[in-house]
Amino acid sequence: MGNQLEFHIQSTNELPGAAKEFLDSVGHRKIFAFDAQMGAGKTTFILGVLAAMGISDAEGSPTYSLVNVYDSEMFGKIYHFDLYRINSEEEAFDIGIEEMLYSNDMCFVEWPEKIKNLLPENTIWSYIRVNEDNSRTITVEL
Repeated sequence: MGNQLEFHIQSTNELPGAAKEFLDSVGHRKIFAFDAQMGAGKTTFILGVLAAMGISDAEGSPTYSLVNVYDSEMFGKIYHFDLYRINSEEEAFDIGIEEMLYSNDMCFVEWPEKIKNLLPENTIWSYIRVNEDNSRTITVEL
């Protein structure tokens, strides 16, 4: 392993291309953790990836429900988690997160550091950083 992908996104216009390249690069991986500060663009990037997967009706961040579930003709069931409001791994466990993470379905996790111990070993970590010029750098650990 030890490979890294890096994307530089100057504006949201570049999102579709980066999202498609991200998808093409991760192969058959299933679990994706997105580590970034508030407002860095986690949800925006995930929505771009979902769009590249053929899901046009993605609802944004599942802020209140903690998880949105989508069905993709090409990719099957996809879970999008926003764990910002989770206070403990026990709380995540109570909503059945482990079952979803180990379901062999695709999972995109925002605020993954809150459930670090529950994440499968083969989780792909992506780090989104805001640069001084307000562009974004996305680093994917493959």
